[in-house]
Amino acid sequence: MIRLNVFFELKDAAKAEELKALCRELVEKSLTDKGNVAYDYFASGTREGVMMICETWQDEDVLKTHMAAEHFTTLVPKIEALTKDGLKLEKFTF
Repeated sequence: MIRLNVFFELKDAAKAEELKALCRELVEKSLTDKGNVAYDYFASGTREGVMMICETWQDEDVLKTHMAAEHFTTLVPKIEALTKDGLKLEKFTF
């Protein structure tokens, strides 16, 4: 199994709802990907504008397929464009 925790910070507070909508769409579509175990996003309760996408995959092959999917290649760049310093990825295997 593979767990990805992707951290990012909103660049412009006026774009918060747009960012949340993009995250919701990414979660909704990614949950239907083959090999997905879990996929969600969270807003920090302690740091304003900080968010995390948390995802779990069965193996590297299904993760690669997800990363090539149209919803991923379309939505992730839009999410990243709304962040201060891009996406920070932590990858864990178990």
